[in-house]
Amino acid sequence: MAAEPVWSVDPRTGKPREQVAVEATKEEVDRAVRATHAAREALADRTARAAFLRTAADLLDGAGDQIAEAADAETALGPVRLTGELARTTAQLRAFADVVEEGSFLDVRIDLPDPGATPPRPDMRRWKIPLGVVAVYAASNFPLAFSVPGGDTASALAAGCPVVVKAHPDHPATSELCATLLRRAAAKAGLPEDVLVLVHGFDAGVELVRHPLVAAAGFTGSIRGGRALFDAAVARPVPIPFHGELGSLNPVVITPAAAGERAEEIGGGLAGSMTLGAGQFCTKPGFVLAPRGADGDRFLAALTAAVSETEPAVMLDHRMRAAFVSGVAERAALGGVRTTVTPGAGGEHTVSAGVLDVDADRLAEDGHHLLLEECFGPVTVVARYSSREEVSAVLGLLPGNLTATLHIATDDAGDPDAAPLLAELTPLAGRVLVNGWPTGVAVAPAQHHGGPYPATTSTSTSVGATAIERWLRPVTYQSTPGHLLPPELRDDNPLGVPRR
Repeated sequence: MAAEPVWSVDPRTGKPREQVAVEATKEEVDRAVRATHAAREALADRTARAAFLRTAADLLDGAGDQIAEAADAETALGPVRLTGELARTTAQLRAFADVVEEGSFLDVRIDLPDPGATPPRPDMRRWKIPLGVVAVYAASNFPLAFSVPGGDTASALAAGCPVVVKAHPDHPATSELCATLLRRAAAKAGLPEDVLVLVHGFDAGVELVRHPLVAAAGFTGSIRGGRALFDAAVARPVPIPFHGELGSLNPVVITPAAAGERAEEIGGGLAGSMTLGAGQFCTKPGFVLAPRGADGDRFLAALTAAVSETEPAVMLDHRMRAAFVSGVAERAALGGVRTTVTPGAGGEHTVSAGVLDVDADRLAEDGHHLLLEECFGPVTVVARYSSREEVSAVLGLLPGNLTATLHIATDDAGDPDAAPLLAELTPLAGRVLVNGWPTGVAVAPAQHHGGPYPATTSTSTSVGATAIERWLRPVTYQSTPGHLLPPELRDDNPLGVPRR
């Protein structure tokens, strides 16, 4: 049977641009995994790993114009957005190089022997080691920062794990270009190129998560696709960790005091956040609780005006466009739902942003659960509440999320809802914001990009320094002669690793 071609498609027209590759067969996936597995020992050298990550960042920056052009042709995200995304991606690679060199991610802990303890304590030395080959499933909406050179890849390589990336079908040419640069960077750092291998194809992705030499997986995508891979990962004879980011509604609560103080400002800010990137950010605020009454009306009017001025946008592919158009139509048809600004088809290849408005007390009705599920694209649902009890009842219906946002009075001492609502939102999300918008995800040590299911399938983050922890496991050496220990655990600590 002939291998299926992999085409690069222009989302602005829906027409194929060029054939980039062919889908990997089961045998080719096996060879890819075995090649990366054979390269894992070379990654044990932390100095070489750090040099590799920095060289990769330099090569990606050097090819910035070419990368942005390729990615724009396949995603329609625009050169400005993509140039910024590339800068974020290369900064992330350099940040992980710093993490590797500093060494505290190894979490070295040493307990010296104490025969007088109860029970007696032997000499014990604990650190973390890489899991092995990591399968990374690239995202559609971030062709750089969450794809081939993105956070899953960067953190896995930083941990010392070689990577097989399953390219996303929406940007195969960009994926090939970035993989070539990463492999070139490995060679320049004195590492085997096969510390990273790229494969294409749906079936290849399924074979990858089932391969016995794959030790863990990272995924960013839909609930349906991520859950299928998660189930396959845990159904293996030897289950593996599956760190999946699947979907998020990212609720926003606006207190009466906040609406009274700055209704128009909040409405304009929400419009900018929910339409950013054609509403295709995983942190898009897709559900808003706003008070009934004159102040809530002012907020909704400002939101309506700002969204109405948004130009029709091209989504990442025509399949997503069709899902958005049908999804908003199904939601708008529910009883009591008002189309403040009608979302849907903006043209043959575009979509129009919109706002759906509903009374909060209708959300518990049959069928209205759809309003509490992510709709990928430029739409948000505004639920109007009349009491704190109504807010709590709605929050009790929500699934897990990446983010939750609370808008309160500038002087929070004058807002009685601030503290109790912050406490109610905290169990719902991995990142809780006050008086801001969630569509910026800073790459920082304190960042947490994750949340309760279905936002993610684990308690880990995919952004920030602690993302490296996903690809490591602890090992303790007990009563082991010093000359047999890794250098990081020896008494003289020749590499100067931070230790507890």
